[in-house]
Amino acid sequence: MITTTRRFCALSLALAASAGYATDDNLFEDSLWALSPEELGQIRVTSIASGTITPLDKAAAVTTVITAEDIAAMGATDIDEVLETVPGLHVGRSFQAYFPLYTFRGISGSDYNPQALLLINGSPLTTLAFGNRYTIWGGMPVKSISRIEVIRGPGSALYGADAFAGVINVITKTASEMEGTLTGTRVGSFDTYSAWMLHGDRIGDLELGVTFEYMDTRGQKEEVKEDFMALLAPDDSLAPGEVNLGRRQAELHMDMAYKEVTVRVGYQGRYGVETGAGVAQALDPEGEYASDRLTLEFLHTNQDWFENWEISTQLTYFFGRQKPTETSVIFPSTFGGAFPDRVLAEPGYKEEHARIQLSSIFRGWKDHRIRMGIGYFWGDLYETTEKKNFLFGSRGIEPNPGGFEDFSDSNNVWLPEKDRTSYFIFLQDEWQFTQNWQLTSGVRYDHYSDFGDTVNPRIALVWASTDTLTTKLLYGRAFRAPSFVELYAISNPVTLGNPDLDPETIDSYEFAVSYQPTAKLQYSGNLFYYKIEDFINFEGGKLANSNSRKGRGWEFEVSYAVSDELKMTANYAYQRATDEETGKDVGDAPNYQAYGRIDYKIVPNTSVSTQINWIGEQKRADGDGRDPVSDYATVDFTVRRKTLEDRLEMALSIRNVFDREAYAPSTSRPMVAIPGDLPLEGRSLYGEVSYRF
Repeated sequence: MITTTRRFCALSLALAASAGYATDDNLFEDSLWALSPEELGQIRVTSIASGTITPLDKAAAVTTVITAEDIAAMGATDIDEVLETVPGLHVGRSFQAYFPLYTFRGISGSDYNPQALLLINGSPLTTLAFGNRYTIWGGMPVKSISRIEVIRGPGSALYGADAFAGVINVITKTASEMEGTLTGTRVGSFDTYSAWMLHGDRIGDLELGVTFEYMDTRGQKEEVKEDFMALLAPDDSLAPGEVNLGRRQAELHMDMAYKEVTVRVGYQGRYGVETGAGVAQALDPEGEYASDRLTLEFLHTNQDWFENWEISTQLTYFFGRQKPTETSVIFPSTFGGAFPDRVLAEPGYKEEHARIQLSSIFRGWKDHRIRMGIGYFWGDLYETTEKKNFLFGSRGIEPNPGGFEDFSDSNNVWLPEKDRTSYFIFLQDEWQFTQNWQLTSGVRYDHYSDFGDTVNPRIALVWASTDTLTTKLLYGRAFRAPSFVELYAISNPVTLGNPDLDPETIDSYEFAVSYQPTAKLQYSGNLFYYKIEDFINFEGGKLANSNSRKGRGWEFEVSYAVSDELKMTANYAYQRATDEETGKDVGDAPNYQAYGRIDYKIVPNTSVSTQINWIGEQKRADGDGRDPVSDYATVDFTVRRKTLEDRLEMALSIRNVFDREAYAPSTSRPMVAIPGDLPLEGRSLYGEVSYRF
């Protein structure tokens, strides 16, 4: 570790020195702290890296910002299609309902993907049960999204648990961004139908914005050639057969602002969500689930109570429910008559969270901006329910003598009811100690009721090397709390818990450069190295804190505005994550990936966008003897036209134009159950029309 750190620092200083000395004409002069709203509108900024608005190239982290305009140009209909364009972030798939796996820099683990933290307007959408954003996620539509900010790397010093491999903050539109009422509809492949309405209005000091989206789809119908049942009892297997990805979803977001107070309400409903490749990797065309997620947020910010102080109070409440609406067929076999009606289950649960955070920004010391805060979290997993016709015995799954029976509130339910509390305190200082240098340092302390304390520091040194070049040296530490399924799951055919698990930890080091030789051309790149301790993985068929892992790689981005009508963006990323003991690649993520997009305005009201996304070969995890998953490239095409004074907008998108065959790796944890991997969507076509009143 010491040798790696020394090399890292030496390389950083060498590259920085080669850039030359900074000039007096630079973007650091007041730009971090005193830009007006008009000036901010001319440059791309972010707040995810430090909690305060900062120009993107000066942010104290390696950060990507994607705007609503970018999303429209991509022709994206779901957030997963947007995130796949971020360098170093790959969107894979779990066998369960094809839940998206957001893999940052090769950090992959369980099929619940708890290493990536998703925020909506800064509030975590993390479940206690799985440590993710619900297995019955069902995606997220994009019309309500104003921008998406992504940290590639740890963020626990600001965001606490689960900001481990990366942080994604989805910022929804406010009243001022909606400009009246917008309605629209979309139809497309796989019997997909969508509709949306956005409305924003202002009455005196009150601003109210509301967005609503609804979608109904049968989902793509690519074929799984072999599943677990084909290996276990071939005569009873439903493979080869289609993946089951039908679902309906409703999305509601309300943003109300009055002077210093903001109230946000969010609802995500998912209905009739089919099981993908099956709950236990055996195809199941019968099982369906639903989930409801409700978020409430109250935010009060005041800059007048005390001189040089900005004080904020944030209260958030989260309610989530996941329930079966049609019985899941875990295994479609009678196993010689032992299970006359096959192996069946209906697991469900509810949970709720409450969080209070008091934070402040102090600007009274020259050249310093100090952010501090304290908070408390309470979470309760309750009403874990389950109906099933099996039990666990010494030989594994055995028939329940009472047949299909309700085991809620018993020792045989899939997950016992649990709760968790924590409190935290954090401190951060942004110190601009010369005109061209800024040091951001911070630390956060968390105490958890079920596993104790954790301390996570960060430091970011940013140098405006010249008026066109910025360099950064970054260090951060993060942790991930074990989920309740990982700790406590019992009588579960998919995963059994281990109450002795420790939190995962990661230490990450980065060097980044941003170069903008002209107003139209910008390059950025970064090198990274990380080491993970106590990674939670399967060992001998049971969850355990496994060997240390380490990873390294680099990412590169370029954007070029050839003219007002023609713009190009591209990125390329490499990573290699290995088990420290064996030296072998941990697998299940591409070592290389690339993305490019060209946006061309043919005439003033018509634009065309073409993008290509290449995913390199994906190696297998240690112990999985299958050949690597082949690389693939998909090409998408979108044409968009506005008319009637920009009130009427029409768009046509073709995704995977050349119908390229592509697969996501099926899990080998704890065993290979779908040998031929998970087929991804082929060619699809979507047309949409919207009108602004």
